[in-house]
Amino acid sequence: MKINEKIIPIILGLSAALIIGVLAFLSFETPYGYWLVFSFGATTFSVLVFYQADMAQPKNVFFGHLVSITVGILFNEIFGMSFITLGLAVGFALALMMYFKVEHPPAAANPLIALLSDVSFEFIFLPVAAGAIIIIILSILINKYLLKRNYPTKFF
Repeated sequence: MKINEKIIPIILGLSAALIIGVLAFLSFETPYGYWLVFSFGATTFSVLVFYQADMAQPKNVFFGHLVSITVGILFNEIFGMSFITLGLAVGFALALMMYFKVEHPPAAANPLIALLSDVSFEFIFLPVAAGAIIIIILSILINKYLLKRNYPTKFF
C-alpha cells in the first residue's frame, strides 16, 4: 500500500520527534547520561528525508560521527580551543570523512561541539556512538516498515 505523498512530511516530522524524543528520554529519564548532541537533529533529518543518499547510510552516520568527534576531542586535548583550532578541526574532520568515505555533513558540527564544550574521550561512546546507533535502528524501522522504503540501500 502506497502512502499518500501529502502526508509524508507529517509522518517524517512525527518520526523525527520520535527519534529525538527517545534520545531525550534516555538522557533525562534514565541514569545513563546524555544521549543527545546538537548534530543529531540534522542527522535525523538526513536519514528520514535524504534516506537514499550515501551520507544517510548507516556506515556514514556511525563512522562520520565517530571520526569527527574524535578529531574534535584530539584537537581540544592537544591544542586547546581557539579560533584557529575550531576551523582546523572541522577541516581535518571533513578531510578524514572524505578519505575514509564516511561523509556525513551533520557530523561536521562535532568538532565544534567537542572544542566548545570541552568534552572527554568518553563522549565518543556516550552520547555519540550510542546515539548514532539509536538513530540508525529507529530510522531503519521507520523507513522500512512504516514508510515501506528501501533503507538502508547499503550498510557498508
